[in-house]
Amino acid sequence: MSVKELLTPEQRKEIFNLNNLSEFEFTSYYSLSDYDIEVINRHRRDHNRLGFALQLCILRNPGCNLTNMLEIPDNLIKYVATQINVHPEVYSSYAQRDTTRREHLEEIRQVYGYRNFNNSDYRRISNALLKSALENGNGLYLVRTTIDLLRKEKIILPAIPTIERMVWLGRTRAEKKIYAILTGNLSGRHKRGLEKLIDLTVNDNKTQLAWLREIPGQSSPDSFLKVIQRLQYIKEMNITADTALIHPNRLLQLARIGARYEPHSFRRFKEDKRYALLVAHLITLSQDLTDHAIEIHDRQMMVLQAKGRKTQEEMQKQNGKSVNEKVVHYADIGTALITAKEEGIDPYVAIEQVMPWEKIVESIEEAKLLSRPMDYDYLDLLKTRYNYLRKYTPSLLDSLEFKSTKSAEPLLKALDTIRELNDSGKRKIPGGSPLGFVPKRWQKHVFDDEGNINRQYYEMAALTELKNYIRSGDVWVEGSRLHKDFEEYLVSKDDWGKAKDKGTNIAVNVSFDRYIQDRIETLNTKLQWISKNIDKVESINIEKQKIHVERLQADTPEGSRNFSLSLYNMLPRIKLTDLLMEVAEWTGFEESFVHASSNQPPKGEEKSIVMATLMAMGTNIGLTKMAEATPDISYRQMANVMQWRLHEDAMTRAQATLVNYQHRLS
Repeated sequence: MSVKELLTPEQRKEIFNLNNLSEFEFTSYYSLSDYDIEVINRHRRDHNRLGFALQLCILRNPGCNLTNMLEIPDNLIKYVATQINVHPEVYSSYAQRDTTRREHLEEIRQVYGYRNFNNSDYRRISNALLKSALENGNGLYLVRTTIDLLRKEKIILPAIPTIERMVWLGRTRAEKKIYAILTGNLSGRHKRGLEKLIDLTVNDNKTQLAWLREIPGQSSPDSFLKVIQRLQYIKEMNITADTALIHPNRLLQLARIGARYEPHSFRRFKEDKRYALLVAHLITLSQDLTDHAIEIHDRQMMVLQAKGRKTQEEMQKQNGKSVNEKVVHYADIGTALITAKEEGIDPYVAIEQVMPWEKIVESIEEAKLLSRPMDYDYLDLLKTRYNYLRKYTPSLLDSLEFKSTKSAEPLLKALDTIRELNDSGKRKIPGGSPLGFVPKRWQKHVFDDEGNINRQYYEMAALTELKNYIRSGDVWVEGSRLHKDFEEYLVSKDDWGKAKDKGTNIAVNVSFDRYIQDRIETLNTKLQWISKNIDKVESINIEKQKIHVERLQADTPEGSRNFSLSLYNMLPRIKLTDLLMEVAEWTGFEESFVHASSNQPPKGEEKSIVMATLMAMGTNIGLTKMAEATPDISYRQMANVMQWRLHEDAMTRAQATLVNYQHRLS
């Protein structure tokens, strides 16, 4: 990519645009101290004082020379002028002589320690930029990072092309380093395997990479086996990379780029980039496959429970008449016994007057067949589903590696026991097998009348608890992204140790005792305030040593609906596409949809394609119907935009742009 194409003209203008600063940023950068005002007042004439003050403010943010600014906002001129008690309009008389402006700049350098950019800074900032480039390859982000580094050291910003050159070189170095990490362990066999993935001659219909990407959507044992087949293929390639040396955000960026390329498109890249993108893509694809396998198992366990409930409900429907008949019989028998007790007659005689004895015996036998457990549980009906689950559960235990906390160790031992039985072909659960994981609800089914362990229920209980433990985080799956060890979500111990020693970037007291004490003091202070002001606080009262908060009542006036409708009637009726384009002109949110590969924002007619694709997604009409409604924009163009520009990061940035714009409105 050419260095000149790193930023668009619009992005270059945006860097020095002071109109988008928040109120906090504006006052932080441009509020003058007493010392500043003292230095400013050393100059004669109001326009020189105002010009000097503005030069100082512009050096602080954005960090450049006053001559580099195409426009200085009127509100900035007015804000600075007010602080030094001069009229804003005198600025037009400032620096009619270029010498005056240069002299003032030199004075600011001497007084405040600013200095010009030099070759030594070029090398040093480039090295410092490498760390940021290893984390994020976005050009605009890296340019802003470079500007922040220069500004922090009070180095007057060089020309934007110079900054872009530094960023481009830093990003190129970072990419080479990342590519080297991803491809460093690749042998000749590994490279041949990667080439085979994108080789159409292996299979006339599709490449191996296309096959790997076909993740079955439905939940069934067959789908699980298809997922595991793909996962095994990747594992057998035995491609390893020390991803701990790569920032997770950067790895994910590369993986997303690799996921968007069609297999034949990889041929365009040089070998190091081609292999690096494929490795990054395979790493995340392996994680996705693992997560999908766990999701299928999760759903199968939910289906298992749902089938049990449904079977019980169907039995209830089928046997409803017979059950009701038995209830009537026992009500009649009960009534006869009550009458016999009250009148002192023989109960057997009283019962046989209601129903012959043979009929009573027959009815009891039928009732035994119709009866359900006292707790009305359906677990006894799950036995018929065992063979269905066995279609995939042995593969589940063989293919995925589970690890756990101390509390879930009995479950993992039980899974090991089941795995050994699968391998040996034995059927009976051996004595001494772990049982600590079995919930109380399952225990009466896991053990038969003789106290032996029922293999079917033991296995179903273990698989059900596996689902529950994975959800709770007590069990994690190696190679998963969604179900990884909780420790991996936390700051590493090394980073935490360094942060604790420096005491930086830590929002709370690192002493647990001190932290708890602070929380208790804060809580007590707030409770004391509530106790003193409880009568003044509406909708809250204390009764019988309990705080009662009244439910909020709707306080919208009745006429508000009519007023709201009248406001809507005042709005002009316009096309949604026109409205979208107008909002884009106000906010520039479409600039956020940078290409996942080239990092370039949409230009020219691409903007209208982006808007059409957003419309298709937002209104749920789909790309096909949108293409029919827009003769100038094809389905293929929108599909390409959706694939390369409307990725998650871009959507998040666009949304943030809209929200920030909204916050700046009065």
